[in-house]
Amino acid sequence: MTPHNITEFFERLRALNPDPKTELDYTNPYTLLVAIILSAQSTDTGVNKATKALFKKIQTPKQMLKLGEAGLKEHIKSIGLFNTKAKNILALSQKLVNDFDSEIPRDMNSLLSLPGVGRKTANVLKNVAWGEPTMAVDTHVFRVANRTGLAIGKTPDEIEEKLIKAIPLNLMNHAHHWLVLHGRYICKARSPDCANCPVADLCQKNL
Repeated sequence: MTPHNITEFFERLRALNPDPKTELDYTNPYTLLVAIILSAQSTDTGVNKATKALFKKIQTPKQMLKLGEAGLKEHIKSIGLFNTKAKNILALSQKLVNDFDSEIPRDMNSLLSLPGVGRKTANVLKNVAWGEPTMAVDTHVFRVANRTGLAIGKTPDEIEEKLIKAIPLNLMNHAHHWLVLHGRYICKARSPDCANCPVADLCQKNL
């Protein structure tokens, strides 16, 4: 896709949704990080149902450690892979207490040192919590980028690098959310709704 078409692509999505927000419920950077980890291979709706009661009790890593693994599992047992996620959340909470004075670090290397945190999770956190112009590549972003021609790549890291280079900086703050929402509701995996797509004429699929 040409630079002009890439800009037009995001300008159209911005016109429809000028200030997109994450669909995950959270109260602070720590609970946001927990919610992002829980959302892997799960729906945001399902995560929000599970964390509604949890986040009324738990706001900090120390509170999570006090709740314990069994208590956490009781709250999140409806979520896929909840056993592994619970272990990671308790382990990262312990590391936050031990190494970061219970504060969420903002630099990428420190975030990646936390159990269960990869680049996608870290980039979502940095973008949503602190408004940094990052590009988190989940399955929706990966699919939309390759299908439309925004960025062609075989790995999420490759797509991330290409999208950051291609998207104008003034559009980067919300670009991740626009792509996620577009992939979730329009450019779906099995049945893309091309008839109602606001950028269909720019898409390589239709050229």
